Amino acid sequence: MKVVGKKIVAQNKRANFEYELLTKYEAGLVLQGTEIKSIRNNQVSLQRSYIQARDGELWLVEAHIAEYKHGNRENHDPVRPRKLLLKRREISHILDSLQQKGLTCVPTMLYLKDGRAKIEIALARGKRLHDKRDSLAKRDSERQVERALREKYR
Repeated sequence: MKVVGKKIVAQNKRANFEYELLTKYEAGLVLQGTEIKSIRNNQVSLQRSYIQARDGELWLVEAHIAEYKHGNRENHDPVRPRKLLLKRREISHILDSLQQKGLTCVPTMLYLKDGRAKIEIALARGKRLHDKRDSLAKRDSERQVERALREKYR
């Protein structure tokens, strides 16, 4: 029986702060052995991970998927590079975009969709320091408004 829906396993909140996200894509992952069990146990970190282009393919590098604690000696390497599965047209569009100066590709979220591990990646442009300050100021003002509304309607 398939579970229908989307369960977020890990998010890269730093990517949203460090980069201006332009276009998002959904990609599958080539996993081995017990990696899917660790993903289902939410033992994933995307903090230092990035997307790398090699030989016309896209790879997820430095993503940490913890070893499955009930695994055996055939357990996987936690930070091995993992191939991303996308349509050929999407890969060529991303590779063409990466040739432009200032654009990069970052992982933003790993989730389970209908029981399969998917990763959301985004073409992104780095933010300048003043853009980051604007983001912080906007977030702080939104928090203050939320607090004021909560206090008013108590």
